[in-house]
Amino acid sequence: MSTTPIESAPVLRALPDSFPREGAVEIEIEEGVPVLRASIAVRQRIEELLDKQRESKLSEDEEQELDRYEEVDDYLSFLNRLSRNIIQAAPEK
Repeated sequence: MSTTPIESAPVLRALPDSFPREGAVEIEIEEGVPVLRASIAVRQRIEELLDKQRESKLSEDEEQELDRYEEVDDYLSFLNRLSRNIIQAAPEK
């Protein structure tokens, strides 16, 4: 029996203050696997911050907010990989 190393989960220190508590994450099915994605509203806020970062310097609060969104993205990516790996490893029925 082969073993696969288990990836450690990213740590979420805090959610951004602008992160909506409802409707922040969407679930879609791709090839039979549920995929978690940030909602359109969350993606728009991230784009606003990235646009501002390209044009000028973000405030310290905005930098922290963008960092928090990056942590959320890392966590959603981890959950997506985990669910995909579990489904792919399950015996077919």
